[in-house]
Amino acid sequence: MVLQQLKKDRWILYVLLLLTIGGGLTACKENAINDLSPADSPVYITNYDRNINFSQYKTYSLPDSVVTESNTGYEPTLGPLESRFVSNVASALTSRGFQRVARGDTADLGVAIIRVNNLYTGVGLNPYGYYGGYWGGYYGGFGGYYPYYPSYYTYQVADQYWEIQIVDLKNQPATTPGSEPQLTVIYDATVRGADVSTQQDVDAATTAIFNQSPYLQAAN
Repeated sequence: MVLQQLKKDRWILYVLLLLTIGGGLTACKENAINDLSPADSPVYITNYDRNINFSQYKTYSLPDSVVTESNTGYEPTLGPLESRFVSNVASALTSRGFQRVARGDTADLGVAIIRVNNLYTGVGLNPYGYYGGYWGGYYGGFGGYYPYYPSYYTYQVADQYWEIQIVDLKNQPATTPGSEPQLTVIYDATVRGADVSTQQDVDAATTAIFNQSPYLQAAN
């Protein structure tokens, strides 16, 4: 299938930062982490463009750092976990016959590793805001006091996961003057569920991802 466009501005900034090229991307995402026990986590979700033959590509560009996405923006990050993730992905792609090129050099594929760490705050309505007549009148009150609950409440939701994306740099569509090229995400892998907090977690994640992706293979 042709992957659908998602969060164009986010990926324009992202590609500019990592691959030193301009453009927007199209992407496809899936989520499947509800009601998981620790034994069920993490979850590895892979997706790719079924119309693509990966054997047509020979080279790839992969930055030495990971882009960390948060509510406040994007920044390159390089700690022990990020370094392990980059080296594992590079080793896996090289073992599949792809050749890594230096940053800024022409490549058939652009590979990016993203660590998402977003925190969202919301406000909800409390339907039990004030029931003084019920508690005080029917049950005789509580020493002259009536229970009171605020009519609203706030909550926070954390969205944390790792993602690997591969974009097609070889077959960029033609653009008109003043417009930005639309880069297509042809592969996407997401690590959700349990947090990736050790190098062993990184090894397990990258091994599972590439085991699920046998089609990522360059021509011999």
